[in-house]
Amino acid sequence: MLEKDNHVFEKTAIVGIITQNQDEEKLNEYLDELEFLTFTAGGEVFKRFSQKMDKPNPKTFVGSGKLEEIKTFVKENDISTVIFDDELSPSQQKNINRELGDECKVLDRTNLILDIFAQRAQTSYARTQVELAQYQYLLPRLTGMWTHLERQRGGIGMRGPGETEIETDRRIVRDRIALLKEKIKTIDKQMAIQRGNRGALVRVALVGYTNVGKSTLMNAIGKSEVFVENKLFATLDTTVRKVVIKNLPFLLSDTVGFIRKLPTQLVESFKSTLDEVREADLLLHVVDISHPDFEDHIASVNDILKEIKSDDKPTIMVFNKIDAYKPAYFDTDNLAIEKESKHFTLDEWKHTWMSKMGKNNALFISATNKINFEEFREKVYEAVREIHITRFPYNNFLYPEYKEATDQE
Repeated sequence: MLEKDNHVFEKTAIVGIITQNQDEEKLNEYLDELEFLTFTAGGEVFKRFSQKMDKPNPKTFVGSGKLEEIKTFVKENDISTVIFDDELSPSQQKNINRELGDECKVLDRTNLILDIFAQRAQTSYARTQVELAQYQYLLPRLTGMWTHLERQRGGIGMRGPGETEIETDRRIVRDRIALLKEKIKTIDKQMAIQRGNRGALVRVALVGYTNVGKSTLMNAIGKSEVFVENKLFATLDTTVRKVVIKNLPFLLSDTVGFIRKLPTQLVESFKSTLDEVREADLLLHVVDISHPDFEDHIASVNDILKEIKSDDKPTIMVFNKIDAYKPAYFDTDNLAIEKESKHFTLDEWKHTWMSKMGKNNALFISATNKINFEEFREKVYEAVREIHITRFPYNNFLYPEYKEATDQE
């Protein structure tokens, strides 16, 4: 443990591999994100380990030489946790644990994300969803967690009790999973009734990668106090607010942020929370354009939207944090270097694939500094109005074109 600025951090090392599908640049991006996840969970990364391999070692994820190097570093530097960037199989986790010893915890990316979700869950519903995901992750790994029993009481005549205890634990976990699923089913019914009681108002959902500024945007539009912090998964619970732009009311919901390699257990247990997205009439896909990997983030969010069958909804792309965007330096005199997307200015970005999205479907704003905020409100108004007058044609006269409405003020 390490104390810093009155905060206690766990001393951590992180591990990833370079494969045919994941080059060194991509691995560094993932490890950057893993380091931020570790910081969010309360750890400080002291070293990164990487290895070039065709595929992960089925026994220990990395090679034996690299594992020995990690083991030496862990012992010499009093590292309490080693986190692997991909999900470890139960046998890999067991073998690595055996090598690194009882004093060092071995986690994978999935376990780390589940831990952050458990810390962040505020409501009973979110806690139930996270607990279900944790038990589903734990079930196939129970045998590995009983290795201490083999060492302490192993040998002739002592093989039975260990197995019996594991089987007992498995039954307890399965019963708990069944109970949590029933609990979630009951809450889902209540939430479905709540959503049904909201009437026929147009529903708009904020979606996007974690830490892109959805909650800040929610606070700016809805004048609500949604928790905001520069950490991953600051918001887990869906917040729904009634918002009025000019005289047009609609419902705006802020949903849980997505992330690359999102654990399948979480997608499963949070599917009901994502019903807000499924039932939305319009999506505002918020993107942190100042993040170097924002294009990957967009692809990850689109994959999850596809998974929950919401990829065909009307969508406005909201490129946020333009005040923080800084292109990488590009030497125009150096002919040996080719200009890449990281060198693009905002204006140059607007003329790439973004220009094909149509005039109304890409906005560039800063939610914190309210840059281009009026344009954002206008576009949202127009999109909501279009859906509203289709639903209530007789209300058309109540909601004139936005420009006409502003001219009359």
